[in-house]
Amino acid sequence: MSKEKSREAPPVPEPLAEPIIDAHTHLDACAADMTEVLDRANAAGISRVVTVADDLDSARWVTEAAEADERVYAAVALHPTRTSVFGDRERAELEELAGHPRVVAIGETGLDYYWPSVGGLDHPVADADAQREAFEWHIDLAKRTGKPLMIHDRDAHEDVLEILANRTPPDTVILHCFSGDAEIARRATDAGYFLSFSGTVTFRNATASHEAARIAPEHLLLVETDAPFLTPHPYRGRPNEPYCAAYTLRGLAALRDVGEAELAITVRGNAERAYGLPPL
Repeated sequence: MSKEKSREAPPVPEPLAEPIIDAHTHLDACAADMTEVLDRANAAGISRVVTVADDLDSARWVTEAAEADERVYAAVALHPTRTSVFGDRERAELEELAGHPRVVAIGETGLDYYWPSVGGLDHPVADADAQREAFEWHIDLAKRTGKPLMIHDRDAHEDVLEILANRTPPDTVILHCFSGDAEIARRATDAGYFLSFSGTVTFRNATASHEAARIAPEHLLLVETDAPFLTPHPYRGRPNEPYCAAYTLRGLAALRDVGEAELAITVRGNAERAYGLPPL
């Protein structure tokens, strides 16, 4: 593939048979006007999105975006790698933003053991102890606000599940961009946690994710893009946007051997239930 081709956005696919919700995206990181991004998503059958904060600037941005467009809802937190500085000021502002009616989740929070080991991010990366302390605070914030907890888990499955069990999680927990195998999927869904699958579930070499996606209970399934990252097959490596959730939904339907419309109705209803959104 040429360099120019690899930078091209995937084509907007035919609209889904039934509309769905992109359960986790980053509109502030997409390299296009928000309205244009949402219009393309609508053209593919993605009617609403949950846009997720990474740091405090992002938390302010996503909240304002959710106020500006009824197709957008927000989630606020500090990403685990960004919690090396997480004092009273940061906590107070997140708590205030979390109370906004258009903020429908606390996230993404959790643990990331990958980046501290490899480095290379454009900000200081929090160590494991700082991440755990921040994760526990976000768990408590979700319980105080009565909002779902959206979890980032990279190379930290055991510790994430252990901390959740020890802290007594809120009523709704979402494992975003689920990357565990079938055993982790069973343990998570036995606890009642939602599994949100991104474009990685369509990758040909993602056999563990394929097995997890096949055995996950249908009432705990969500679909997301994590845009602008993790573009689904066959466009892996190209820029991602919420409209690409249609590719992931179709790939997940094929993995589970169910009809596109049936799965779309299921994951839309699950997202509405998880985030407390009005039915379409």
